[in-house]
Amino acid sequence: MKLVYFYLLSSIVPAFHNVGAVEDKTEEIQEEEKFASACPVSLEAKKQCEEGEECPYQMNLPSLTIQLPKSFSMIEQVFKEVQNLKETVNNLKKSCQECKLQADDNQEIGRNEQQQPNKEAPEKESDNRIKELESEVNKLFSNLKDAKEEINSLHGRLEKLSLVNMNNIENYVDSKVANLTSVVNSLDGRCSSRCSNQTEQHYTSAGIQQHLIYKDCADYYKKGRKINGIYRVTPDHKNRSFEAYCDMETMDGGWTVIQRRLDGSTNFNRTWEDYKNGFGNLSREFWLGNDKIHLLTKSRDMVLRIDLEDFNGVKLYALYDQFYVANEFLKYRLHIGNYSGTAGNALHFSRHYNHDMKFFTTPDKDHDRYPSGNCGRYYSSGWWFDACLSANLNGKYYHQKYKGVFNGIYWGTWPGMANGHPNGFKQSFKRAKMMIKPKFLVS
Repeated sequence: MKLVYFYLLSSIVPAFHNVGAVEDKTEEIQEEEKFASACPVSLEAKKQCEEGEECPYQMNLPSLTIQLPKSFSMIEQVFKEVQNLKETVNNLKKSCQECKLQADDNQEIGRNEQQQPNKEAPEKESDNRIKELESEVNKLFSNLKDAKEEINSLHGRLEKLSLVNMNNIENYVDSKVANLTSVVNSLDGRCSSRCSNQTEQHYTSAGIQQHLIYKDCADYYKKGRKINGIYRVTPDHKNRSFEAYCDMETMDGGWTVIQRRLDGSTNFNRTWEDYKNGFGNLSREFWLGNDKIHLLTKSRDMVLRIDLEDFNGVKLYALYDQFYVANEFLKYRLHIGNYSGTAGNALHFSRHYNHDMKFFTTPDKDHDRYPSGNCGRYYSSGWWFDACLSANLNGKYYHQKYKGVFNGIYWGTWPGMANGHPNGFKQSFKRAKMMIKPKFLVS
């Protein structure tokens, strides 16, 4: 029985191998057909199988059924793949033959055209047209190059014009407005002195009482009032008078104080309206008010003095020979002149940190030059921010050194201010004061 089993297997397996590998051998095919008629053997799946599934096959003999491994199911799939490969090869051979025939035909046509010169006219016309197009392209390229050079030349000339920069345009307009304001103020001053002689007359039952109009603290100082305190001033007789704190001691006296920090008793994180009208206590800490500062700087050419003192007792100052704040329509734009003093020029620190000619910004109204946010909100104060600051005297009052953002009273040119201190501490100020005085009274 074992010999029969061996003989059957040794005959069947080569038969399947020969079907997949050498299909054209007629002798082996005849031998297989002879063997199949002598011994009817069948190979079939054991069950109904889906496509791609490994299916168990079984072999049936007249008197014997042999169970084969599942791997025998791959024989049929391999055979199909071989058939597909053969078809692909045949198609490629056919395509190559067609390509060869087409190439031979093209060569023959080329030889015929060479033998017949009268057919070269279309090719010559095509070549001439190509040359014409190339000439046109070269001309256009040359014109484009010349235009590019001319554009570069014009661009260079435009860069030299200061009015191309919008910031220069703003500065130009503001300077003209400032000049007109100065002229109007001087005319207004002459009219006031000529018409009213700086006096108002009040008639009472006792007779005529004369009351002087004081534009600012300097007028009081000239009249002999040399004690620090709160005085009523009228910078513009067309507007109402208001109270202001006068410094009659510093640098020959007569200073009108517009801001003061002493002890942190007043919160400077305020709205636009608060900074417009003023807030705080004139006897302690306060902001006089942007409208009032505008009237004071509009009535006369003013200088600005800033006094600073740190917690180590160091006292320094900054003096600007011109100080002007525009009206609310121009967002209280700041204009300062030349610097002198000991504290450093923090208001005009550099090209990128320059508070001169900048609008006033508060946490609720953003007019600064910082594109990604509101400097007033970030530093919790109102100020003439750039993008954002090299100075901010309205920052938070810290009683000692502090950590974190430079949101305290800040003057960037103070010794050691920008570098900070060990362990990340920031410099703070004990006192800060801003005050103005007519320019003609400052020697």
